[in-house]
Amino acid sequence: MTERPLLSVIVVFFNMRREAARTLYSLTRSYQLQAHDLDYEVIAVDNGSTEPLDPADVTRWGPEFRYYQLDTQSVSPAGAVNFASTKARGRYIAVCVDGARILSPGVLHFTRLAARLHDAPIIATLAWHLGPKSQPQAVEDGYNQVAEDALLAGIDWQNDGYQLFQVSSPAHSSANGWFLPFGESNCLTVPRGMFDELGGFDERFCAPGGGLVNLDYLKRALDLPRAQLVVLLGEGTFHQCHGGIATNVSMENQPWNMFAAEYERIRGKRFRVAPQDPLFLGTFPPTSLPFLRRSVDKATEVKNGAGKLRQRAG
Repeated sequence: MTERPLLSVIVVFFNMRREAARTLYSLTRSYQLQAHDLDYEVIAVDNGSTEPLDPADVTRWGPEFRYYQLDTQSVSPAGAVNFASTKARGRYIAVCVDGARILSPGVLHFTRLAARLHDAPIIATLAWHLGPKSQPQAVEDGYNQVAEDALLAGIDWQNDGYQLFQVSSPAHSSANGWFLPFGESNCLTVPRGMFDELGGFDERFCAPGGGLVNLDYLKRALDLPRAQLVVLLGEGTFHQCHGGIATNVSMENQPWNMFAAEYERIRGKRFRVAPQDPLFLGTFPPTSLPFLRRSVDKATEVKNGAGKLRQRAG
């Protein structure tokens, strides 16, 4: 049997043929920087899709890519993540719980470097939404897949994925930037032993889209006494418009209260963002600098007592 790869990237899809092509491309060696010698695998799981991916559309990206179709009625990705983990061979497990998110080009390279910084690292990226504002707000103004296709056609993101910063806005979960605590990461990597210790994703979270299961996973990881958060600077994931239960409905129809109630039923307490004392790793490509300034301003506001942390899924 061959030696275990360093990294297994789990990506969950549900009726995302359009979005999957971009997301999977962003995990290829030709797109990811300095990944030519990285030993990794990508495990794509179709979570009960009524319009599943063609397996050939996954494996065509390279020998590192594998595809599984999960026959399930669950509307939560938790079971799909745990199923994929049984197929994963990597010493580290990266979970991209929402397959609609394009990665920036340095995520895999800096994840590899971050794995060397600590024996129990939690390696996290922040999240952006494609479009002029966060997608729950943008869809109210008519933003849709057609508009997004035109937006992406106007930049050469396939050759320079950092151009995605130019056409994106911070997700609500990342609105406070790199230097303040956040409740969610949509590309989160931990050692395999930590994933197993946590029991993976908690399958009691059965709300559409998983509710707060991804936030719960990060919080439980951060609560481990030996864990060390590592935040990747200048990197991120970029959410495509696909009709998501939380990201692509209007602000008025946000399901946060339903999600929060499910969390409280399961955990016996309200969700709170865990305290964080991260290490930082990365660089700031020029297109990310406006968000660097925003992050510094947000942190300064909080330090001066003028700001208030706001956390939402997405």
